[in-house]
Amino acid sequence: MPTLAPPLSLGPLTVWPPVVLAPMAGVTDAPFRTLCRRHGGGLYVSEMVGARGLVEGNHTSTMKAAFAPDEAPRSIQLYGTRVDDVARAVELLVGGVAPGRPGVDHIDLNFGCPAPKVTRHGGGAALPWRTRLFADIVAAAVRAAGDVPVTIKTRLGIDDDHHTYLEAGRIAADLGVAAVALHARTAEQRYGPPADWAHIARLVDAVDVPVLGNGDIWEAEDARRMVAATGCAGVVIGRGCLGRPWLFRDLHAMFDGRPVPAGPDLGEVVALLLEHADLLVDWHGESKGLRELRKHTGWYLQGYPVGSEVRRRLNQVDHLGEVHDLLATVDRTLPFDEDQRRATRGHTTPPKRVTLPHGWLDSRDDPSALPALAGTVVSGG
Repeated sequence: MPTLAPPLSLGPLTVWPPVVLAPMAGVTDAPFRTLCRRHGGGLYVSEMVGARGLVEGNHTSTMKAAFAPDEAPRSIQLYGTRVDDVARAVELLVGGVAPGRPGVDHIDLNFGCPAPKVTRHGGGAALPWRTRLFADIVAAAVRAAGDVPVTIKTRLGIDDDHHTYLEAGRIAADLGVAAVALHARTAEQRYGPPADWAHIARLVDAVDVPVLGNGDIWEAEDARRMVAATGCAGVVIGRGCLGRPWLFRDLHAMFDGRPVPAGPDLGEVVALLLEHADLLVDWHGESKGLRELRKHTGWYLQGYPVGSEVRRRLNQVDHLGEVHDLLATVDRTLPFDEDQRRATRGHTTPPKRVTLPHGWLDSRDDPSALPALAGTVVSGG
């Protein structure tokens, strides 16, 4: 029986173990989600999709909203800055964005992106500062979703002088969201300083919906410590799973009260990397699929002495067969280096002052719609 936390209840959706794959731009596409899902239960969320792009029928947005044929539940993260765009996009997602495509089972609203191209227009982590606009967008999404659960993901705030998470969490809970996920850093901190989990505990005490904790979970033991320290209902996994889809196996074991398996040897990692390559080529086609693979190869091979020449050539391949040939040359008996378990992966962006629209901090009660441009730029968060 589970010993750490009960299943995560999101309205009609039950998630076990209470583990969520965080949307990561250019990473958490259908092939990567497929690979992660094979290692354990949880909720595997899509890349962030722009509401405006969906409404306009943009091809890239529609592709990001696509799911593998066997993918269930279908979970998507939506970015939007205008009430009408978000409401219409949610209606499309619930009803199926294309003929014959089933609707989604869960929608997550992104209010955590710290990218300057997003915050300079008032979007992402900047938007909860405008509490009335934030409330209007969340309310519109919840109404349009009907019985489909809506959650939000946010950060602590803009910077340490402008925290927003407690108020945003309370507003969202009152408006009917099923859960709130908190990345325990400010937008200014980006991905640099350690996440401050104490804020997750404060949010748990402040709202009556499940709170999911995000930040610095590199291995299963981190998730155990976060839940024990904060009382959060589950954890959100971002950079920790890059090149390591087996992290979800470890998390499943930990939440089940079972021993966490030993790290994989290079043979297991190579098998995963080849499977990922095959999935990407099947999904995107060979040319684009191999370009997408380049984002992942370094993370898979991190800590293994495969040689700089193999790494270089893997980033230059033009045909899937070349990937198989190159990886056939490595010593697959090499063991996992436990010192690499907590090695940093993904974003390492240091703190940086947040770019905001002129006068953005002057008023929190301004419900004015953001310019249309704010809804056309998307990134990760």
